[in-house]
Amino acid sequence: LNLLSLATASPVVRRNDTDQQALLQFKAKITGDQLKIMESWNSSIHFCQWPGVRCGRKRRRVTNFYNQIPQEIGGLRRLEALDLTDNSISGEIPSNLSACSKLIIVDMTNNQLTGEIPSLLGLLSNLKVLGFFHNRLIGSIPPSLGNLSSLVKLGLQNNALSGTIPEAFGQLRNLSRFSISGNAISGIVPVAMFNLSNIRDFDIGVNKIQGTLRSDLEINMPHLEYFSVGENQISGQIPISIFNATYLNVLELNGNRFNGNVPSLEKLDKLSNLELSQNYLGHGREGDLHFLCSLVNNTSLEFLFISDNNFGGEFPECISNFSKTLSQLGIYNNKISGRIPEGIGNLINLELLVVFKNQLSGPIPFNIGRLQKLKLFLAYMNILSRTIPHSIGNLTELIKLDLNFNNLQGSIPSGLGNCKNLLLMDLSSNNLSGPIPPEVLGLPSLSIVLNLSSNYLTGKLSVEVETLKSLGELDVSQNRLSGLLPENLGSCVSLEKLFLEGNFFEGPIPSSLSSLRGLEALDLSDNNLSGGIPKFLVLFGALKYLNLSFNNFEGVVPSEGVFKNASTTFVEGNSKLCGGIPELHLSRCNSKTSENTSLKLKITIIVVILGVTLVFSIFLIIWFRKKTEQKPTTTHVENSLLQLPYQSILRATNGFSPQNLVGSGSFGSVYKGILEANGAVIAVK
Repeated sequence: LNLLSLATASPVVRRNDTDQQALLQFKAKITGDQLKIMESWNSSIHFCQWPGVRCGRKRRRVTNFYNQIPQEIGGLRRLEALDLTDNSISGEIPSNLSACSKLIIVDMTNNQLTGEIPSLLGLLSNLKVLGFFHNRLIGSIPPSLGNLSSLVKLGLQNNALSGTIPEAFGQLRNLSRFSISGNAISGIVPVAMFNLSNIRDFDIGVNKIQGTLRSDLEINMPHLEYFSVGENQISGQIPISIFNATYLNVLELNGNRFNGNVPSLEKLDKLSNLELSQNYLGHGREGDLHFLCSLVNNTSLEFLFISDNNFGGEFPECISNFSKTLSQLGIYNNKISGRIPEGIGNLINLELLVVFKNQLSGPIPFNIGRLQKLKLFLAYMNILSRTIPHSIGNLTELIKLDLNFNNLQGSIPSGLGNCKNLLLMDLSSNNLSGPIPPEVLGLPSLSIVLNLSSNYLTGKLSVEVETLKSLGELDVSQNRLSGLLPENLGSCVSLEKLFLEGNFFEGPIPSSLSSLRGLEALDLSDNNLSGGIPKFLVLFGALKYLNLSFNNFEGVVPSEGVFKNASTTFVEGNSKLCGGIPELHLSRCNSKTSENTSLKLKITIIVVILGVTLVFSIFLIIWFRKKTEQKPTTTHVENSLLQLPYQSILRATNGFSPQNLVGSGSFGSVYKGILEANGAVIAVK
């Protein structure tokens, strides 16, 4: 029905008048306007008033075709297929659609339909496909749909439907695909539905379905390929009969309340996705994981998740023999013990290995370096020990590496610098030692977290830290790092959280940190930092936590910005600080104290100037003395009286000028003179 399958995209036009032309050209191509929707599409009225057309309010340009299914559709008595998928159709489903008795397909997937599903649709006895998923439908599923004996496909997922699954659905013997996932449907699954022998896809996940299943429940679905009851409230044990469905490709039982053991999976050799997470399966002891070894002969397995259960026992070695098709393995949050098998390196297509919150011990296998497609390796909160294998540097596709809260020792492998795609690295709360490799601080890809806290790391925070321009959180707290904070730390302009506490850093807070205007948390406590509190911290509008306590800071504490709140600012343990808001309980700053820093600076400058002047003066005196000693003299001048013509004496003393007079006495006057011939200095009496 072409006239109802109208595209949501606007016509590509440049001016207002061309919108009308484009619509008229579109109308000319429609050959089956039996409902005469476009009959009034002419120049007698503005095109924005044409049925099915929506314009913008300001510019009066066509924004889209605003489609609603007209009630007159019931007049199409010979209509067999109504496919309106992937449009922007809104409004309600016409109840008189039931008059189209020859309909075989009704598919309105991915629209904006509202209201309830009309119960009269149960009269469409020839209907084989009914699809309303990805809409906004509400209300209960009409029991009358159980009368659609020819129905093969029923898709109602991702709406806002409520109520229960009608008992009459157990009569849909031809039903092959059934999906009501992503609604708010409650109650129990009618037992008769488990015996619909033609079912291939059965999906009731993400609802509020309850009930208790028994291990001996008979499920007769021999052609079953997809079975999902995940994220409901179903309890009891997993029915053994479900594992007789030899065509099963996907089995999702996650997010329920199943308990007990998992039956053998040896018949499911086509299984590609097994999802058992978030239940109460297992007994926390050896033998709980025997079912995993029944998957060894499976050649299709890609996804295996058994996390958030009560599984115990050792990590089975048989997992090393799993199909190389396995790409995601999640066993986290259980009670699994033992070592990660060395043979894990055989799973060369593994992209996700998530084993955190267990009781795993021993070393990280060296062969993990063979997993060159691995993107996520999360093994935190275990008892892993020894060193981090340097082969981990081969995991160049790694995006997240989290090994925190283990007993890992030794140094951080510099080879991690090869992991150029890392967004997150967390090695905190281990026993790692040595310096932080500059190759790690030089990973520009790190953008979420770099957490190396609570270890025994030493040395300085190297200048390579300036590379972390995209990093959101840097935590190197509770280590043994020392030296000055690098000035280029201010290059990490994306930082929101910076934790440096519990180290031996010294010196002032670098002025470059004024660039970190997005900081929300800054902790510099328990170091040997000194100097004044920078005024730029007052200007950090996003700063919600500031800890400067137990350092050697001095001077006045501001009272603006983050410093206005005593519950978010901590400055205790700095005996030379004063001022601030009263809640900080610091001493008052008197005039002498408040000007203390400035006075010290002035004194320092004066002392430096005087020192330089003194050294320069001594240098001049020494130079002058040497210069004087080098002046030419004669033996006659030094040892005897000179006999000179009177005219020479007259010229030497400038005519016995008073300015040349050296002194007068009872025996006459003495004048200073300079001989023209050789420049010798003489005294004339």
